[in-house]
Amino acid sequence: MENAEYDYRKLTEKVRKSINSFGKDISDAEVLNIIENSVLQDPVFEFDNYQFKIKIIDDVFNSIRKDLAILDPYARDPGVSEIMVNGKNQIFIERYGVVEKVEAGFQTTEELEEVIRRIGAKVHREINEMNPILDARLEDGSRVNAVNKNIALGGPILTIRKFPEQAIDMDKLIFYGTVTSEAAEFLKNLVQAGYNIFISGGTSSGKTTFLNVLSNYIPKNERVIVIEDSAELQIKGIENLIRMECRNANVQGKGQVDMRQLIKTSLRMRPNRIIVGEVRGEEVLDMIQAMNTGHDGSLSTGHGNSPEGMLNRLETMFLQAANFPIEAIRGQIAEGIDIIVHLGRNRDNKRIVTEIVEISGIKDAKIMINKLFGYDQNNGLIRTTNDLINKEKLKIKGLRI
Repeated sequence: MENAEYDYRKLTEKVRKSINSFGKDISDAEVLNIIENSVLQDPVFEFDNYQFKIKIIDDVFNSIRKDLAILDPYARDPGVSEIMVNGKNQIFIERYGVVEKVEAGFQTTEELEEVIRRIGAKVHREINEMNPILDARLEDGSRVNAVNKNIALGGPILTIRKFPEQAIDMDKLIFYGTVTSEAAEFLKNLVQAGYNIFISGGTSSGKTTFLNVLSNYIPKNERVIVIEDSAELQIKGIENLIRMECRNANVQGKGQVDMRQLIKTSLRMRPNRIIVGEVRGEEVLDMIQAMNTGHDGSLSTGHGNSPEGMLNRLETMFLQAANFPIEAIRGQIAEGIDIIVHLGRNRDNKRIVTEIVEISGIKDAKIMINKLFGYDQNNGLIRTTNDLINKEKLKIKGLRI
């Protein structure tokens, strides 16, 4: 049971003063020793059990020496893929695909704010009442989003999306049941042949992971340009690789570099393939035009509830960028994107590929799709038959299916 007289901030400040009194950098072991002595010698904790004292020691140490404070153990846990902080006392994690609430909590809102400021400082970005939203990444590639308390009514919000230390390959996805070996081989052929592939799905459906996996099939002698809003892709094995990341404006409102600018400049870099991490807005126009001007084999992702829903979203985003007739927009999309791979979650909350569809053309001013693989409710996997694959329409360049 928590000690009602325990003043976390007072103890933390006491330890900080002890550390500062050394007048030099001291090791983690020395800091830990100071904290242990402070807790064990403080009469406030005299009647507390051993487990509670250990928790206090760990909390204070993490708060002082770790950028993520009490979140550090979850950030280091290989089984945790997401950390969600909804104010100081509401912390949830996703561990092995299951979301759970944890007992840990920040002692004060100020402590949580300090963690968020530390993250922002490391990437030279500010978060305050004038700039209440932070998008950043940690040194290990984890993606971070934070919202200041003047926007988040229940207190500051912090979300950390972690990425596995070891890159996931297609064999692992097959083992996990995300995709079948038949569909994996099919997609491998498409990537190698230079098909433009778009990966759609809801939040946390595995789009970025799947894009990483598909990129392993890009021929190693090609020049690849990767464009992201916040760098998170882990493309390996390609020597001629360029990575570019968007940049927010500074406090004076200057220096912004957006996705549209990066896509346009990438076209002057002689790319064989352009990979756009995720399209969210007007940049879809530039991406589609790039796909239609000889840059075969491009890959991208976007949020959508189905392949049809993704196409509707692409149309809407295209309209935001240009006042084109809808028929012309659909023609551009149908010509630019060859395949949509859609990901979702099944009844067991497992990430899976639910559909693979071909964009087969335009009919009656509508984009037509041909379903190549579909989800089978009986075995919980995507499947296909010879009837599903239209071999006349889908002519893989020089490859047999």
